[in-house]
Amino acid sequence: MSLHLLKLCVGVDEIQELRDWQDQRRAQQLAIGETPRLRHVTRNWPRRAEEVLEGGSLYWVIKGFIRVRQRIIGFDEVIDPVEGTRKCGLVLDPELVETEFQPHRPMQGWRYLEPADAPADRRGGSAGGEPDLPPEMLAELRELGIL
Repeated sequence: MSLHLLKLCVGVDEIQELRDWQDQRRAQQLAIGETPRLRHVTRNWPRRAEEVLEGGSLYWVIKGFIRVRQRIIGFDEVIDPVEGTRKCGLVLDPELVETEFQPHRPMQGWRYLEPADAPADRRGGSAGGEPDLPPEMLAELRELGIL
């Protein structure tokens, strides 16, 4: 059974900003002759790493809502150049998959997210029949059972 991770996407207001930042990072890697590889470095290594690698994703919380996920395809050991400490690099698939909006409070670091608690993938955005409304309004309409 797969297991997911949940993390705040600090400094990002929209999914497109995350997409642009990641595209820019891959372009920088190509420019210096590296193989493009998206990696998010965290202080702690997941103790349940094997479960995460069985199809788990990193769910990003943007502006108080889980809004997008990326499949985790591996882990790299990263040595902090300043502290010399061992850190974990979450290796991410470049595809960003939008999810249904699910409110989430701020937190530090990452948390495990059980599959049953993860929001469903969004069905084609506003073209899939879900109105293109602010996340707060979508969440409230869902709570009321309207959507």
